[in-house]
Amino acid sequence: MEYSYPLNPDWTTEEMTIVVQFLEAIERAYEKGIDTLELKEKYHNFKQVVPSKGEEKRLGLDFEKASGYSAYKVMQLVKDATTSKIKMQP
Repeated sequence: MEYSYPLNPDWTTEEMTIVVQFLEAIERAYEKGIDTLELKEKYHNFKQVVPSKGEEKRLGLDFEKASGYSAYKVMQLVKDATTSKIKMQP
């Protein structure tokens, strides 16, 4: 699937890398499954770059429109997870 990640041109290269790593983790949650602790760590790093709930929601919706993957749904599943690994059902 070809799409671009929603990135803010004002971010540093390091900040863009952190956001892309989080979005790649969301992709893995759908495609292969991902360790819940790894995903929580990626989300924590992401929130250092995107502390605003509004911007997080906007980026999540832009990413979902482009990819079909919902960061919100993945993070809700992680929040309630009782296992060490999650995989989203299509």
